[in-house]
Amino acid sequence: MPTFADRVIAFNEQLHFEGALPPGIRIMNPFAESEEVRQVSAAFYRKFYSDTQTRRLILGINPGRLGAGATGIPFTDTKRLAEKCDLHISTQLHEPSSVFIYEVIDAMGGPAAFYRWVYIHSVCPLGFVKRGKNGRQVNYNYYDSPALEAAARPFILQNLRQQIQFGVHTDRVLCLGIGKNFQFLQKINAEHRLFGEIVPLEHPRFIMQYKARHRSEYIAKYVETLSALPNACHP
Repeated sequence: MPTFADRVIAFNEQLHFEGALPPGIRIMNPFAESEEVRQVSAAFYRKFYSDTQTRRLILGINPGRLGAGATGIPFTDTKRLAEKCDLHISTQLHEPSSVFIYEVIDAMGGPAAFYRWVYIHSVCPLGFVKRGKNGRQVNYNYYDSPALEAAARPFILQNLRQQIQFGVHTDRVLCLGIGKNFQFLQKINAEHRLFGEIVPLEHPRFIMQYKARHRSEYIAKYVETLSALPNACHP
């Protein structure tokens, strides 16, 4: 029987976006672009997900350049990958959202305890970038333009359905982002009934950018929300 890790690794390796992107927007698929990312992300899932445990699902927005775009692991930058997961990749990147998520993970017993019952991914499993004013690539969210949201919608729905088949509880899912990400997920869920309840939490990027002085309060909120889930595992 395939393990949770087997299912995630196979899913990541087959990810392919075929929609028509708006002008100036590029898909970011680290699994197609980097053999190193494929190897290190597979090692991560084999390390923490080599079982058939049913897990709680947390959905972010879409991968960013400095986190999952560099490691293939949502909300895990290269520094947290090395320090917290003892896995290494050649690039050295820092993502504030990853800092926050791993503070939550540490508060809940560390990666081994946390990932035993939680699976984190994104509403849209691949990211997008556009060229910024200085010519550098910058992150672009699936909902940042109506044209991209429409193009991404079939891809999002297909991949949410696939990830549910990994073995996740569907009665309650956590959504990172209380604005557009939550609104989109609610809308698609109303149409397709993927989940029983969607619980929104402030996105880690918002917390780190605008509420950093209060982040201990947000960590406590995350821990309280996760701990209240049915089947939650406590350290």
